Amino acid sequence: MATWTYMGFQDSASPLMEQLIFFHDHIMLILILIITFVGYLLFSLFFNILIHRYMLENQTIEVIWTTIPAIILIFIALPSLRLLYLLDEVNYPSITLKTIGHQWYWSYEYSDFMHLEFDSYMMPLNEINYSTFRLLDVDNRTIIPMNTQIRVLISAADVIHSWTIPSLGIKADAVPGRLNQVSFLINRPGLFLGQCSEICGANHSFMPIMIESISINSFLNWVSSSIEH
Repeated sequence: MATWTYMGFQDSASPLMEQLIFFHDHIMLILILIITFVGYLLFSLFFNILIHRYMLENQTIEVIWTTIPAIILIFIALPSLRLLYLLDEVNYPSITLKTIGHQWYWSYEYSDFMHLEFDSYMMPLNEINYSTFRLLDVDNRTIIPMNTQIRVLISAADVIHSWTIPSLGIKADAVPGRLNQVSFLINRPGLFLGQCSEICGANHSFMPIMIESISINSFLNWVSSSIEH
């Protein structure tokens, strides 16, 4: 999870987030090169009293400084389009999770299993202890098996919410009367935290999301015990 000392992204927990971080680094490298080059030109311009008379009007330099930015934009656009298609790809999901946003909590339904649904509320402050996360822990964690392709169907019951897990590279609006879907794969066990990312009312800040990634065998045992109860 992110802490107050973080200056960048959270640690990646899915292939999609890894690709987002790689794309960010790719863009930052291009920006640093451009800023360095432009800064050098400005520095030399301010401190150089000489003028090259053939540089005042020159068709060649016009073509160069139009063509080079166009090529740079192509190097940015192609990875961006590839990443957009990867984010929208569903990839034959093994498990479907239905998520519905409410004011102000989330409800979950495992569509592949009978009678497995629950509400997830933020843990009240008077019930937290040293092992819980203030304003981020929930009473019912969303259990997901790792190394399994997951599809999440997202909607809302009242106003627009947004279901977001930064470390998984997932963000989708929960719109009443509309069904959005995202797909992801968690490649390591752990707790992955998120919050509603669309202002939805007075308690918008108090409807966290907590994903717990466990092994497939542990997930099946949890499903069996949950259905029995």
